[in-house]
Amino acid sequence: MWYMIYSIDVENSLAMRKEARPAHLARLEALKSDERLLSAGPLPAIDSEDPGEAGFTGSLVIAKFDSLEDARSWAADDPYIEAGIYKESIVKPFKLVLP
Repeated sequence: MWYMIYSIDVENSLAMRKEARPAHLARLEALKSDERLLSAGPLPAIDSEDPGEAGFTGSLVIAKFDSLEDARSWAADDPYIEAGIYKESIVKPFKLVLP
């Protein structure tokens, strides 16, 4: 089943994001390689493709997992959590309707 993982950043997380980004992306690439990733990306702090120093307020991942527990476990192991970037992650089942 698909699950959405909505993670919220702490304030002023841009520098920490840049440092932890390679490890964070590697996990997403693994999901993609397994054909389990529907979509993933950061949430800009301002209405811009490139928010610059304004940074990001969080991230959204939509991926397949065997269960809600597996999705929560995967989210809890994100390098952004270890780096202190995410202050909270919300994991919920997601029903893909379109496209």
